[in-house]
This record gives sequence, C-alpha cells and structure tokens, in this order.
Amino acid sequence: MTSNVDQLVARAEALALDMDLSGVAAWKDAEPARRVIGYLPVFAPIEIITAAGMHPVGIIGGTDQVEIIRGDAYFQSYICHIPRSVVELGLSGRLDVCDGFLFPSTCDVIRNMSGIWKLEFPDKYVKYVDVPQNFDPEIGGNWWRHELTSLRTDLRELGGVEISDESLWEAIALHDENRQLQRELYDLRSDRPWLAPTSEVYLMQRAGLVLPVQEHNELLRDYTEAAANSDRPLMDNSRIVLTGAFCEQPPLDLLRTLERAGCWIVDDDLLMGPRMITEPIIDPEGPVGDPIDALVDAFLDKAAAASFIYINEKEKGAELAEMVVKREAEGVIFAAPSFCDPALLDRPMLARALDERGISHISMKYSENTGQFQTIREQAGTFADALKLWSDA
Repeated sequence: MTSNVDQLVARAEALALDMDLSGVAAWKDAEPARRVIGYLPVFAPIEIITAAGMHPVGIIGGTDQVEIIRGDAYFQSYICHIPRSVVELGLSGRLDVCDGFLFPSTCDVIRNMSGIWKLEFPDKYVKYVDVPQNFDPEIGGNWWRHELTSLRTDLRELGGVEISDESLWEAIALHDENRQLQRELYDLRSDRPWLAPTSEVYLMQRAGLVLPVQEHNELLRDYTEAAANSDRPLMDNSRIVLTGAFCEQPPLDLLRTLERAGCWIVDDDLLMGPRMITEPIIDPEGPVGDPIDALVDAFLDKAAAASFIYINEKEKGAELAEMVVKREAEGVIFAAPSFCDPALLDRPMLARALDERGISHISMKYSENTGQFQTIREQAGTFADALKLWSDA
C-alpha cells in the first residue's frame, strides 16, 4: 500500500504546485457555461459557490514557486507576503481562469485587496465578504444572512442559473462530507502520525483548493485508507500542535523540516477555511428549513476559534489548550507569517493560556517564500529533544 500512498501524494503535490491552475482551466473548458470563483484565506461560503454550479478555488498566493516582480509595487514593506504574490499571480495572467474573487474579512490587508482588484481587473466580479464579529443571532446572524443572500443573488446573475434551496442543500452535504473526511484524516494523523505525516496531509488539503469537492472527497478517502494500511516504521518524535499559520501558508519544506527535526504535528490551523465549520451542518435526520439559515447557524455556533474572529466571553487560548489535551500533544509551536497582525497580536494571550496550564511552547516566523530552514530545524529540534528529556507530558 505504500506505493499507492506515494502515487496519491505525487498527484496532490502536482495539484498543489500548479500555479497556472491548468487543472481548473481544463474543468472550466469542458463546458462553456462553467464559472470559477477564487477565494482568499481564511474563510468563504464555498457551499453557495458549489450550489451555483461553479468551482470554488482557494487562492493562497504563489508560495515559494513564484518570483515577485510587480506585486511589491502595490504594498508597503511592513505587511505580510501573501498579497504581493496574489497580485503577482493576477498581473501575470495565472488567475485569468477565475471569473470572480471573494476577499474575506481576514485582516486590513486582505480586505483592502478587494479595492485593488476592482481597479486592476474591472471585468471580474469582486466581493468583499465581511464575516460577523457579533455572534448574537439577531445582530451578527442577521448580518451574515444578508451577506450570504447577497452572494447568492450575485452568483445567480453571474452564472445565469437559479440557485435553488435543493441545490444548496446538496452542496452543503458535499462539503459536510469533505469536512468529515478531513476530520477523519486528522484523527489518523493524531493516532499514528508516522503513517500520515503532516507534509502529506497538507498536500491532500492543498489539492482540495483546486479540485471540485466531489473529486477531493475521493482523494481524501483513497489517501486515508492507503495511509492507514501502509507499513511505515514507527518513529519516536515529539507530538506538536502547530498554530498561527491559518492565512499565509508556510513553504512545504518548512513542514518537512519540522518533521525531520523530530516533530510530529498532530494538529494545526493550516488551510483552516474549508474545514472551519467543525460539525455537520445538516442534521442526522436530514435537511430542515432554509439552507441559508443553516449556514448562518453553522458559522455562529460551529466555527473553530480563530485569530480573525472576535472572542467575547470565552478565554482566548482555551480552545488551543483543549486541542493540546485532545491530541495528547507535548508542546505547541507558534508559527506565524511575518507581519501577520491577527496571529502576532493573539500570540501573547494564547501563550498565557498555555503557561497557566503548564504547556511548553516556542515561536517562530516565516514567509511563504522562506528558503533557508537551518535555524528553524535547530530550534525545532532542540524543542523536540527538550520535550522528550524533561517534559512531564
């Protein structure tokens, strides 16, 4: 089964590193009426895009695959790297396959990119998606319902196809299945991380940004089964939770470096948008009521804690500490992109919650095009060794 795993990983890596979105273009060219909607990290209501018969495609920048030439001219020096590479992708024509873009309320940088896109690409549909920060159903709930209904109307006009309640429920079911399959893969990695290392799990997630959800579900099922039945050797690495990487993504080699340094990443917030809803939206008895209401309730009641979402009554960092306990992790690595305001502003509060519970942690920063990993390997390796030698975990 190991050779089958290798084949699946190779396919996922090819999809993840396809900066030209050639697979997405092939999907679109198969039928003239097809549309593609790109969305930026962290969260977007992709169920509505799928229900419109369109292809939601996650745009996470150029990683370390794209040289930034023109993108730097649009931004000041003291912000993260992802907006530069996204603009570079757009100006170089790599995102021409997309008919529209959603820019979520992740931070000031991402929300302001919607204005840049309207100026540079006036022929494209552009929407700034403002997620609620008040979780009162009568306030934030009504606001989110208005946003979702507006997007539904826009996509109906863009695609010329009515988005029925039935099609919405079907799309929600597909994405519910996708999130469940990702949870099962995360459980496998937590139980036996040597069988499903994060460097592979991450590629399976990355592939889902460019695959139609039905195809991604098949890939997740195939990989999880193949990995669970592989005969990879057990390694006594330290069990680590990685956090802070929810928006701009680390280079794949950074994740591999952490594993080579003796760290099994048993949970993380990598690419959390498509799996941000932590429980099924559809009840076990089946769909009930208005699907837009179901999407609203899911965001208000079932969304994971995140640095770009306001937390009022609960302790900041409590869910991170609970994750450590659930996954039987021995420590936490805070890994955030340079100049990521949401992650870096939250870090002191998250660290305090870990300190109060006696959970060890270290911190580091990266950018999506980081190319030197020796310092990170030494830091992570020292941390992993210290956990094995002196931790009570």
